[in-house]
Amino acid sequence: MIESPLIWLSIALFAFVGLIVALFAVRANRGTASDYYLAGRNVGALVAGLSYGATTYSAFMLVVLTGLTYRGGVGALGFEFVYFAGLSLLVIFAPRYWLAAKKWGFLSPSEMFGARYGDMRVARVMSVTALVFLLPYCTTQMAGIGLLLSGVSGDSFSLIQAVLVGAALAILWTLFAGLRSVAWTDSIQAVVMLLSGLVAVGFVVTALGGPGQFVDQTLANNPDWLSVPGPGLWSFGTFVALSVPWFFFAISNPQVSQRLFVVKDFRSMRNMILWVLGFGIVFTHVAVIWGFAALQLVPGLENTSTASPSLLVSGVIPVPVVLLLIVGILAAAISTLDSIALTVGSMVAREFSSKDSSDKSQILVGRVTVVVVIAFAAYFALQSATIVDQLAALSAAGLMVTVPTIIGAFFWKRATHWGALASMLGGGIVAVWMALVQGVSVFNPLLAGIVGGVSVVLYVAVSMATRPHAKALDFASELAPELRRHRAW
Repeated sequence: MIESPLIWLSIALFAFVGLIVALFAVRANRGTASDYYLAGRNVGALVAGLSYGATTYSAFMLVVLTGLTYRGGVGALGFEFVYFAGLSLLVIFAPRYWLAAKKWGFLSPSEMFGARYGDMRVARVMSVTALVFLLPYCTTQMAGIGLLLSGVSGDSFSLIQAVLVGAALAILWTLFAGLRSVAWTDSIQAVVMLLSGLVAVGFVVTALGGPGQFVDQTLANNPDWLSVPGPGLWSFGTFVALSVPWFFFAISNPQVSQRLFVVKDFRSMRNMILWVLGFGIVFTHVAVIWGFAALQLVPGLENTSTASPSLLVSGVIPVPVVLLLIVGILAAAISTLDSIALTVGSMVAREFSSKDSSDKSQILVGRVTVVVVIAFAAYFALQSATIVDQLAALSAAGLMVTVPTIIGAFFWKRATHWGALASMLGGGIVAVWMALVQGVSVFNPLLAGIVGGVSVVLYVAVSMATRPHAKALDFASELAPELRRHRAW
């Protein structure tokens, strides 16, 4: 076990560095809503890409994905590759998001789609949908921090302490200077995540005799974990249930799609995608190799979610590297927390404030929303495991209800605001009913299948039966010249 004072010291150093970065971000702020929520739309490719990567590749990777690998083998890599394949959607949608946001001055994804359909009710329903279904995702980040810190400290670091640390840092960095603070701290956190993971994997693979011996031992001792469907977790239904919502993550999750608004030019946007892909492919392999190493070094765990903390205290990794990886996983969780909170804050500020509200007022509304979102996520993270599991199931399929509205906005001129509203409201109600009332598991493909199917059917049927709003924008036609000029798909 790692002594609590060492963990506290590592977290304090991490927090101090983040605080210094946040203070520099404050000095660069100009006090406008655009500057607070989008860093003035002047972020370079590297910072935007690292921020996107840190936001996307959260504590899920080295806690949940590692546990899934430990439990079910190579299917976890396949599952994560489906998500990685979903990043190809950025090639199609990133240019459209960036061009639309620049042309009409949108600050949030919900504002953009409200204007596209000519009805701010679409924007407001999308904002509420994001708030409802992202809260469970925030909760899992908090729970991941608690699981990690309690596991490596032999429970001397309590869940309450862990959740309070995560909440405090996320709130602190977000309130200081908005997206600029979040993006700069995210960039540092992304580097810490990646380097700590690579160094730690290097030590555990070396402890197992090197890459060749590591592979040989896995083949000899756990051959089922390298086969499809594996030792029991990854049935076809389970794979579909987990993979389908994650394939659309890049466009359904506003905290990552909003990152497409912030880059300073079209070239930076393209380079950002390359940085995201590079970060993702490396970090995915780190998380999966980490899971297979845990299978060798700490076999027989009943709770596979403890695979990562158990490996950290197995004795094969030097304490300084353990502390670095603890900070890396903590950074992964906080980067996701503050990004979600800031995005939801921007959506609430833009959709629920009066049209003539000042920049100062919009920033204040966003800051209050940030605190409320993180406080509620902390509260739910401290509840019973049953509640957290139900919320996780709800989050898995919930944001899929926005996918038809998003795709149709760019490619179907006939789509209407009534279709968008029916799709999100109807699909959202079905998701809540199935996950919380019927208790349908995240591993059941019916959850994602029925929620997604209902959303698509309602979107198409209601749009065909109604007329587009007179104030609706025509993204397909109005963005076409710029897409051709930039040779974008």
